[in-house]
Amino acid sequence: MHEDHELVAAPGAPGASARRLFSDLRRRRAVLMLGLVAAAISLLAASSWLSVPFYPVPLTMQTLAVLVVGGLLGPRLGPAAVIGYLALGLAGAPVFHNGFGGPAVMFGPTGGYLVGFVPAAFLMGLFGRRVCVRGSTRSACSVSSWASGSPGDAGLKDTALLAGGALLAEMAIYAAGVPWLAVVCTGGDLGRALAVGAVPYLLGDILKVAVAVGALHLGATAVRGRKPFLF
Repeated sequence: MHEDHELVAAPGAPGASARRLFSDLRRRRAVLMLGLVAAAISLLAASSWLSVPFYPVPLTMQTLAVLVVGGLLGPRLGPAAVIGYLALGLAGAPVFHNGFGGPAVMFGPTGGYLVGFVPAAFLMGLFGRRVCVRGSTRSACSVSSWASGSPGDAGLKDTALLAGGALLAEMAIYAAGVPWLAVVCTGGDLGRALAVGAVPYLLGDILKVAVAVGALHLGATAVRGRKPFLF
């Protein structure tokens, strides 16, 4: 009887071990995700402190940070990090331009641009994931496969995809920011809002797109041969 009991109980052990292993992997993944989101929020905050006091919209490195965060973390974690950042700022943490925080910033001239960071990160994440899907047919992983130096036109196409995603993300920021600026600052004059809230920043945004694509290339190279972060 004792031997029969052992024979019946033994097969359950591998299943229990597999469940424990799966649970441990899930916990580690959750910790990794939280760590990445926290790091992204820190990057967004730091980028806002690099500010040139233009009026009514200061020039900061936030849009560059949003492009990089979205491109590396993907269409789920990227927007999640941005939302966490905005929530901190809304609560009063000094994470907005020049160390400001609180509802006055969110509902001020720059509020629309800040809200536009969410769809911008989502769009950049989508294009990063598209590169991931394309790259998976060529090598081990996503953006890292784009950065792995694959010969031919594939690398150029992937670079173009990321650049196109970055441009669309910039457009999303302006689509949310300029109308809000018109309501808050220019008495509803959309043309004036474009003149003061978009045109002066276009050249800088093109440079940020180029830097973001280069940063994604470097970040992907750092994880070459591994599974991409969390596309």
